[in-house]
Amino acid sequence: MTNPGTLPWQPVAVELVAAPVAAALAVWPRAGEVLVAPIDPDLADTTDFCARYSVALEDSANCVVIAGRRGDDIRYAACVVLATTRADVNGVVRRRLDARKASFAPMADAVERSGMEHGGITPIGLPASWPVLVDRAVLDRSVVVIGSGLRRSKLALPSSALAELPGVEIIDGLAS
Repeated sequence: MTNPGTLPWQPVAVELVAAPVAAALAVWPRAGEVLVAPIDPDLADTTDFCARYSVALEDSANCVVIAGRRGDDIRYAACVVLATTRADVNGVVRRRLDARKASFAPMADAVERSGMEHGGITPIGLPASWPVLVDRAVLDRSVVVIGSGLRRSKLALPSSALAELPGVEIIDGLAS
């Protein structure tokens, strides 16, 4: 795996990932392929992060938490899309969740339910009941950089590994 950008990538250390991420990596067969690097937490937002650490936007993926509502029922899902694209929340995601309305989950809900920090949410270690929707274009990259569950670090892994996470569904056209 080619290490993206100028970061000091290393094998995952539990102090550099959120607790749910560490727990998931402890049992995931592909965890040995995941690397972590510390970053300035003030640069966790994708554009600032990529500019500072020379990571191509095309190699960076965002994970967003979506809340779909149908009456009083709320269903959560995570969407993983390349940083150069946006998830089709009101079309593809809303239909997948069988919801009348879908939107980004309120920050407090996403943080509390995921056990991760805002700006660091990652598809690794999310609640088992959440589908993890991955745009097929993410898998076209050889390496992808994602959150670690914390704002102060990032993960790098082969994009093909994302397809093997629990609860993952690969969707063509999830993002545009």
